[in-house]
Amino acid sequence: MPELPEVEVVRAGLEPAVTGALITGVEVFDERSLKRHSPLEGPFDGLLEGRRMLAAGRRGKFLWFPLSDRGGAPAQALVTHLGMSGQVLLRTPGVEEDGLLRIRLHIEHPERGEFWVNFVDQRIFGSMAVDRLLPTSDGHDGGYFGFAAQLGLEPHGEAWRASVPAQVAHIARDPLDPAFDDSAFFAALARKKTGIKRALLDQTLISGVGNIYADESLWAARVHYEYPSDKLSRPRARELLTEVRIVLEKALAEGGTSFDAQYVNVNGVSGYFAHSLNAYGREGQPCPRCGTPITREQFMNRSSYFCPRDQRPYRPRAPRT
Repeated sequence: MPELPEVEVVRAGLEPAVTGALITGVEVFDERSLKRHSPLEGPFDGLLEGRRMLAAGRRGKFLWFPLSDRGGAPAQALVTHLGMSGQVLLRTPGVEEDGLLRIRLHIEHPERGEFWVNFVDQRIFGSMAVDRLLPTSDGHDGGYFGFAAQLGLEPHGEAWRASVPAQVAHIARDPLDPAFDDSAFFAALARKKTGIKRALLDQTLISGVGNIYADESLWAARVHYEYPSDKLSRPRARELLTEVRIVLEKALAEGGTSFDAQYVNVNGVSGYFAHSLNAYGREGQPCPRCGTPITREQFMNRSSYFCPRDQRPYRPRAPRT
């Protein structure tokens, strides 16, 4: 499944193309890709046609595109989730799509002209929906909006920035979000009675860190995946969060992780962070740090990869006698 770096690569690729662009037409080829769209909001195509996308935002693995106002109606956004295999591709009109095209947006940009935004999804776990925007509880930007929002380049003001789609509001901020609260995260870890990897995968605690990057961050911080989160000292928790950010930023710089053709950027190009992995997917190969063979163990419905020498399980201290 695409994780934060892959979704951010897609967001950054879409941002210059869709910011300020007019949606002139909508084609839905598979209604299953609208499973997160509520009919109570109105017809999907009717809510989009004739409106402009004001920016490209992201929180964790969710993308959204705030829409221009429509006659006093509630503020809304086009929300996109890639699921397991979703792709959002920029195409020249008339180019046929090789993949399983589910939704197509006809776009007209004031400077870039006409193009298509194609939503391709092989396994149909992803979706698009129009959702209303809610004010953020902390008054900060709803998510990460990139250079356009940060530099004040958005053409339609900033009223939408301190808001988040209703279906994304329960998702915690991600560690690359400028408004992520480190202290609140550490306090939440100390209250959790669970293994640290489960905590990193808990989207209500911290978003965007999936299986791959959890394993890589835990390897970098030398923390076993089942180490109790409430037993992790504040210095070790701080070191782990630092490693999470380093891993995510490096993955971003390398275009994300691609193991197959299901994850690509908006131009159909794969990322190459898979070549930089230290633990994930390297069962039996030597640990890059100490040479011990990497171990794989079943974890939930997935796998965890770790170095058994550097990432040792938690052992409670024996009581003094």
